Amino acid sequence: METIADRPAEIRAVVSDHFHGDDFDIRRRRALFRCWNRGTQESDLILGSFAETFLPVFNSSQLERFEALLECTDPDLFDWVLGGYPPPPEHDHDVMRLLREFSARRHRASKQSGQLLT
Repeated sequence: METIADRPAEIRAVVSDHFHGDDFDIRRRRALFRCWNRGTQESDLILGSFAETFLPVFNSSQLERFEALLECTDPDLFDWVLGGYPPPPEHDHDVMRLLREFSARRHRASKQSGQLLT
């Protein structure tokens, strides 16, 4: 029986990319689920909306950094995103800056429209 290892390198690369793509999609879907199911409505709304907007365009490095942020507690994330506290160096990166900018835009828009932050 022929295995993937017996195939030419070009075919192995295509199959590897296919499975990597599947894994990447699973990771994105898992992150999206985690964002909408944090346990508090405030976290769900901020992180879930952010994830819906940015996960489709994140590369694997950005997804990895975002997954690391999801390991942080909600109070820490709120302090870094909404409270104006600087994140620790390991979380001070492009994804955190996107999250802070996204949250600030949503907050400004809700104030202008007179709605609560949702």
